[in-house]
Amino acid sequence: MELIGSILVLAGAFFLFSAGLGLLRMPDTFTRIQAGTKASTLGNILVLAGLGFHHPDWAFKLLVVAYFVLMTNPLSSHALSRAAHAIRTPMAPSTMVDALREEDDRQGNGNAP
Repeated sequence: MELIGSILVLAGAFFLFSAGLGLLRMPDTFTRIQAGTKASTLGNILVLAGLGFHHPDWAFKLLVVAYFVLMTNPLSSHALSRAAHAIRTPMAPSTMVDALREEDDRQGNGNAP
């Protein structure tokens, strides 16, 4: 059981490291938010699962924390992305399509530059 817990914690640490690396390597705000959110959510869940194997008596508390992480990480990243888009944060030059801007333009909500 201890070996499984250690492997899960190590895998979680790898994903948390890759989330940090994604924040440094990605070209614009939107891809940084995506890289940080996806990898950190998985990394946190794996670390919590590993802790659950190390300390089975903490299982309920760790489950509550995992649920909180699963609900708040995507929600907060979505809110950050929408706010960044609303203030016209520039996208990377390689970005081909801005579906949200096209939708805003169709509805008459956007301020065309």
